[in-house]
Amino acid sequence: MNDGIEQRSAPRVEVVTIGTEILLGDIVDSNSAFVARALADAGIDVFAKHSVGDNVERIEAMLRGVLDRADGAVTTGGLGPTVDDLTREAVARVLGVDLVLHEDSLRKIERLFAAHGLSMSENNARQAYLPRGAEPLENPHGTAPGFLAFRADGKLIAATPGVPREMRAMVTQRLIPALSARYDLQSAIFTRTLHLVGINESEADRRIDDLFRSLENPKIAMLAHDGYVNVKIMAKARDRGSAEEMIAPIEQDVRARIGSWVFGVDDVSLPSAILSDLIDRNSSIVTAESITGGGIADAFVHVPGASQAFRGGVVAYDNVLKISLLDVPVDELREHGAVSEAVAHSMANGARERMGSDFALATTGIAGPTGGSPEKPVGLVWFALALPDGKIVTRRSVFPGDRDFVRRRAVVTALELLWRNLDVGRQLAISAAGNQSLREPLG
Repeated sequence: MNDGIEQRSAPRVEVVTIGTEILLGDIVDSNSAFVARALADAGIDVFAKHSVGDNVERIEAMLRGVLDRADGAVTTGGLGPTVDDLTREAVARVLGVDLVLHEDSLRKIERLFAAHGLSMSENNARQAYLPRGAEPLENPHGTAPGFLAFRADGKLIAATPGVPREMRAMVTQRLIPALSARYDLQSAIFTRTLHLVGINESEADRRIDDLFRSLENPKIAMLAHDGYVNVKIMAKARDRGSAEEMIAPIEQDVRARIGSWVFGVDDVSLPSAILSDLIDRNSSIVTAESITGGGIADAFVHVPGASQAFRGGVVAYDNVLKISLLDVPVDELREHGAVSEAVAHSMANGARERMGSDFALATTGIAGPTGGSPEKPVGLVWFALALPDGKIVTRRSVFPGDRDFVRRRAVVTALELLWRNLDVGRQLAISAAGNQSLREPLG
């Protein structure tokens, strides 16, 4: 329903986050990601994202530049009551109008203060001033109204608060419906994300490089982070069923090229994929961690229902605990040191036997920034996985980067080691049946 408003094709917009604190790095800009995704889901293309400080001239220049390139701008921030909240003034300049008091917005602000037993200061009334002709966007969770305004040439500026909780509700409950009333948003962007582990970004890119260049709708994008690679397939269509028909052959092609490095899709995480497999097999896992300090156990317990397969773990940072809790031999520690294949092997074996589990995963390493040597550099991690048949698989890795990065990568690598060793027989059987999504059997 468009209330008599002639609908036009969906606008192409750019997102502008406003606030000096963003430029100084005092806060992380998560707002632009939310806005971009919400607009994309509604069928509105986002061509760029920007950040600008609390300066009316710079905000004005930014918005003029956006409207030169695109059909509109969607902003977050700068709608508060203080002197550095300048979005309203900048937008009015760009539109060539003055600011006028919106009485209904003022009354709502007054009611909110009264409901909390507070007196409203004069500067709070600034929030009720909007560019002349702008449509207010009610704020379900705060005092600052947003607004949707149009320049004489039809280009739009939508302004929303910078407080994430307020912005998110306004975008989804007010802005998107307002845009839907004016534009033909029949098409939306639907996505399928394939999650990869154990393959680096450059190798994944090599395998599907031609798809990046040749595809337009659907199109694909790739993101690497902390040992994972995500391949996102995006289709613009009128409904989810049509989008899935478009995505399916591309997904099949990507899976055929990347194969068993794919461990899940969309909301599936590596810990949840592992636990699901263990639960299906009625098997259990325990952990024995040194360098990762409980990070693997924490990854497991983040998954609802983890207790069906994850029995618990030991953080044995001190050698005394490696000996007393995991039965690591004293002579082994003296001869090889705590960071060694032998000690990782004994940690996994001791954890499995002590805690009566089918699998046990162990880590020991040097996170830095000190403690390394030519033989054992900073970033060295030994992994060991005890299997139900008593065999123990080990792996050595050296990770570059700071202490936090080394530890994060160690957690992911440990999980990947477990993932690839869970059930080789089942992998082979299902792979022979033509399922391309399963793990690569170990040689």
